[in-house]
Amino acid sequence: MGFSNWFVGNTHLSWEDYGLLLAIILLSIFVGFFFGRKEESTNDFFLGGRQVPWWAACLSFVATEISAVTIISVPAVAYTENWEYAQFFVGSFLARIVIAFLFIPQFYTYNCTSIYEFLKHRFGPETQYTASVFFFITRLLASGVRLMAASLAVSVLVGWHILPTILLFSIISIIYIAWGGIKAIVWTNVLQALTFIGGGLAAIFFLLSQIEGGFSSVIEIAGSAGRLDVFRWGPNLFESNFSEFIRKSLADPNIFWIATLNGLFGSMAAFGTDQELMQRLLTVETRKESQKTMILTSIGSLSVLMIFLSVGACLFTFYSQNPALPLPEKLDKIFPNFIEQSMPVFLRGLLLSAVVMASIDSPLGSLTSSFVTDIYRPLLYKTGNERHYLFVSRVSVVIFGILLAVTAYFFSHFDKILWLAFKIGGVTYGSLLGIFLLGLLTSRKANRGNVAAMIVSSLAMLILLVCSEKKIISLGWSWLLLMGTCSTFCVAWI
Repeated sequence: MGFSNWFVGNTHLSWEDYGLLLAIILLSIFVGFFFGRKEESTNDFFLGGRQVPWWAACLSFVATEISAVTIISVPAVAYTENWEYAQFFVGSFLARIVIAFLFIPQFYTYNCTSIYEFLKHRFGPETQYTASVFFFITRLLASGVRLMAASLAVSVLVGWHILPTILLFSIISIIYIAWGGIKAIVWTNVLQALTFIGGGLAAIFFLLSQIEGGFSSVIEIAGSAGRLDVFRWGPNLFESNFSEFIRKSLADPNIFWIATLNGLFGSMAAFGTDQELMQRLLTVETRKESQKTMILTSIGSLSVLMIFLSVGACLFTFYSQNPALPLPEKLDKIFPNFIEQSMPVFLRGLLLSAVVMASIDSPLGSLTSSFVTDIYRPLLYKTGNERHYLFVSRVSVVIFGILLAVTAYFFSHFDKILWLAFKIGGVTYGSLLGIFLLGLLTSRKANRGNVAAMIVSSLAMLILLVCSEKKIISLGWSWLLLMGTCSTFCVAWI
């Protein structure tokens, strides 16, 4: 494909839509530069001097957790399947309570810049290095999926090839994150959260205005088609034989109790052992403020989830009433297709801005903080001053930004975007969570054994995932995290 074909495509976007998008992007860059000024040390660059207000950290956490995958893929899942994805939030809420009262106190006790420093104090440096590498691999791959999802949506809206959209988002992220570090990230996250919450609510109101019968029709049409189903209880143990119960339970990740367990362990891993999200919670001044922020994120995250599940139900009703309207070839694009084809001026621009703002957020700050704190400073260059480490941090942002763009383009050839991100985490998150739980719940002193346990467990989960995807075995992806956590914990204990 030639360079000239990158920007050629049909689009209904007007100059007003592009103008609104440009204004919000420029505001975001200004916010990042304004709040990210006066970076004098890695403590400023990675923790914001622990002076970030709790409410800003809360909105930043929600914006990072939600991302463009929620905006694009959750409506698509609600359109093609139902609301069973919401089951995961039950476990996610419980996980936030555990993290607030089990994880966060330890991170503040050891004054951690990177949460993997806790593992160094608890076990030894080998465990710290291994966990940091596992985080780097997992976050790079999972964030590549998120960036790809956003770029795919924007490419549909503006008629560009996906590659220039990936490059645009990556360049913007590199510029303001390299300048202002975590403070720039947090305050642009606040603007991002407000933008996509407002955009989601506007989309619901517009869809209801276009649906004959409004809200009652959504309940009737989407409900009768099973699109509003939330709970899947699975096979009844007392009405089927035990082997059949086990077989169906292993194969279906959306059964309520399995989804709840996966939400619990998955959120403990994603929030408590992933520097990307936990870094936001370490920017507030005290442990109590951090705990309060963690608990309050549940309200924000559930609200956003319900907004975009509702968008999917409204889309299903709208297209059911208008069967002549064309659907995209990939239903993952159903929401951006509707935005581009059916929304009026300015509202298109607002939704485009919501997708773009959720896309600009990236893991470059957390990847850099983990690399410099856990790898570069203790292993590669121990005698540098703060000016040197600050320079290395900014260079690392650029390098990791390039790697993230390459990863996102690689994943642009995959379908089922929402579940792809979870499957990636299922391979390595269990190893991270198992080691953290070993350190938090026991007094065992393993170190090199932890390294072996993490590597063996993640390789085993990768083999199981491949076998499951190739239909060699019948195993739902949600079991990978549970099995990985238990196997890592037990092997390291032994």
